[in-house]
Amino acid sequence: MRHKVVPWGVLALWIIVLAVAGSFAGRLGDVQRDQTADYLPAGADSTQVAKLQDRLPGGEITGLVLVYHRDGGLSAADRATAARQVDAVTVPPGTSATKPAAELGAATDPKDFAAVRNGPGVTSKDNATLMYALSTAAPGKDDDAKKAFVEAVRDRAADADGMTVKVGGDGALAVDARGVFGSLDGTLMLATGLVVALLLILTYRSPVLWLVPLLVVGAGAVCARAAVYGLASWTGITVTSQSAGIMTVLVFGAGTDYALLLVARYRDELRRHPLPYDAMRTALRGCGPALLASSGTVVAGLVCLLAADLNNIRGLGPVGAVGVVCALVAMLTLLPAILVLLGRRVFWPLIPAYGSEPKRRRRELFAAMGGSAAKRPTAVLLTGVVLLGALALGAFNLPGVLKQEDSYTTEPDSTVAMSTLATAFPDRSSRPIEVMTPTGRADRTLADARAVDGVASAARGRSGGGWTEIAVTAKTAPESAGENATIERLRDRLPEAHVGGASAQALDLADTNTHDRLVVIPLVLGCVLLVLALLLRSLVAPLLLVAAVVLVWGAAMGIGGLVFGPVLGFAGLDPGLPLLTFVFLVALGVDYGIFLMHRTREETLRGAGPREAALTALRTTGGVIASAGIVLAATFAVLASLPLVMFVELGTIIAVGVLLDTFLVRTYLVTSANLLLGRLVWWPGRLSRRPSESAEPPPELVGTGR
Repeated sequence: MRHKVVPWGVLALWIIVLAVAGSFAGRLGDVQRDQTADYLPAGADSTQVAKLQDRLPGGEITGLVLVYHRDGGLSAADRATAARQVDAVTVPPGTSATKPAAELGAATDPKDFAAVRNGPGVTSKDNATLMYALSTAAPGKDDDAKKAFVEAVRDRAADADGMTVKVGGDGALAVDARGVFGSLDGTLMLATGLVVALLLILTYRSPVLWLVPLLVVGAGAVCARAAVYGLASWTGITVTSQSAGIMTVLVFGAGTDYALLLVARYRDELRRHPLPYDAMRTALRGCGPALLASSGTVVAGLVCLLAADLNNIRGLGPVGAVGVVCALVAMLTLLPAILVLLGRRVFWPLIPAYGSEPKRRRRELFAAMGGSAAKRPTAVLLTGVVLLGALALGAFNLPGVLKQEDSYTTEPDSTVAMSTLATAFPDRSSRPIEVMTPTGRADRTLADARAVDGVASAARGRSGGGWTEIAVTAKTAPESAGENATIERLRDRLPEAHVGGASAQALDLADTNTHDRLVVIPLVLGCVLLVLALLLRSLVAPLLLVAAVVLVWGAAMGIGGLVFGPVLGFAGLDPGLPLLTFVFLVALGVDYGIFLMHRTREETLRGAGPREAALTALRTTGGVIASAGIVLAATFAVLASLPLVMFVELGTIIAVGVLLDTFLVRTYLVTSANLLLGRLVWWPGRLSRRPSESAEPPPELVGTGR
């Protein structure tokens, strides 16, 4: 009776959970924050500027640049047209009047459109480009109002008689970025679901079985979204569109991996047990520790991100961890319940009959691969290490820091405008350095800022809450070495003020990412080693697995260096990418080492010698590890289809790393190392001693039915 009651009870409980979670999952967007400060270091000077600006009348400033261009030179008529368009969307500096919303063609409150010209128009040396810098604080904290303002300016500042007009600047770049991020959630969910469905169909070759893990991982995703909504509402952690999107990929990728391992073990047990319930119970007992350790390494690695100073990276830690936990719980409870209730027929047409033997085609493939490694383990290990080391050298060819205008694979208008400006004004800044100073010292700060070497101009801005905003224009191009030096001089000269703006943010991001790598990477390595040591009861095996995944990370980064710039033409690398890829590849890559080494340990406990245990583990787990690796790589590869360079780079490096880990490291390098080390791989545990040295047989397998 129990074999019927328990699965139905688990299913009923999940139906209740999903009914409750569904209403909260749809509200995750309500707690997502994509303001500038949410992607900046918590303690950085530029972050303080963004927060102080947010408190000023109108909130965070929206800076725009109108770029007028004609190949061959602008005519007098072009200049007149540009002047009329600028007059239509701005008021002169020092005026308090506002433009009526109707004049801009937008049904928004009139106070939302008080754009100010930051000086006269500037013409390039070749007379082909004319630039007007504008700013407004009127749209306030409402992203929809900011978007309406930028779109209204774009509608008003339109191409005329062959002269192109583009709207750029930080405000336009931010609006375009939010437009891309706003479409990520649905796109990722749909694309990832389709990819996983296709791979499950190819893996199981069953018209029904593929649907079960997909539905279960979908249930896990719903619970994860609801749980993250509750966590953000309760604790106030930073949840960005970026972290929500990565969580979706983690849930589908990790959850499907867990399903593949469990279903493969369950299929084997169905041949040894007459009842599906007993087969599932044995399968859970057999692979449950590996699944728990696998998820534990991922969760531990992600939780280490809480030590990062970067707001969005720190927030990704608990968000991703919640996703992995929800995926694991779904796979250990809901998936077994549904599979047991559906019985053997869910595997149709390849039904595993009680007492039958499995087809060994795929196992023979991995047996042959293991055999080739066993013939010359030293040569195989050295060749693999040299190959990965050589690939890692490509990391020296990685592009520099990614600039905001280079962040898209398909350029929106704002990045086209910034590219045009960079070409037309190579020695001039097109966006201000923003300084926040106590209002009582505003005049002194203004005078001191103008006297700083590298400053072209400085103008007083808004005031409120005891702070005044000053816009400083540098003499050099944005994010150049010269402008960075100017920012540092401003900070030295103005100790009472905070210096921010887009270029200062980029500078702070680079410094913070260096700090975060030095703090987080050792924490991740320590946590992963601890989890592995507890599972495998060894120190050597965890060190072997971690060294392997670190080598894979280096090789994947090296492949990125050979591809991103020379092949894909990317102009930069997101500064947070090395840390994120390290955490994901170490935490996720160790999964496959856990599956392999846990099975090796099982075989050793049953009395197999080191050679037999290593080759048997590879033969029995090689197929499922290969399937899991392909699924995980494919889910992260979905990120590469998005129009953001950062996601393309992230998805590519992780996908390549997972495939290297699956088909080279696990199959050849770890197996070869196992063969060479023998029982030493389990040192200092009981299995490191010869059978004659051991006391009573270890009890780990008691009650497994094996």
